[in-house]
Amino acid sequence: MAGTRKVYTAEFKLSAVQMITEQKLSVAEVARRLGVTENQLHDGKKAVLKKGAEAFPGSGHLTPVEEELRQLRADVKRLEMERDILNKATAFFVTQMN
Repeated sequence: MAGTRKVYTAEFKLSAVQMITEQKLSVAEVARRLGVTENQLHDGKKAVLKKGAEAFPGSGHLTPVEEELRQLRADVKRLEMERDILNKATAFFVTQMN
């Protein structure tokens, strides 16, 4: 049976990456010191290099761009449903007039 998954704070992740980038410690050394895997550190480093301070928004937290995308997709879905309803209503009334 698998154990519970450890959750690390954004501060912990950023400090771990800083140990690698600023203190010039090896990934293996930081992994040993912090009790995490080297893969986790490599992934964290990639995320920081790609997104900077917004690399770890947290569980359930979206960046402003991701939140806007989520909202726009919901709007598209709603508008498509409204369009479909109007198309069906139009077809219904056309058949009723004949």
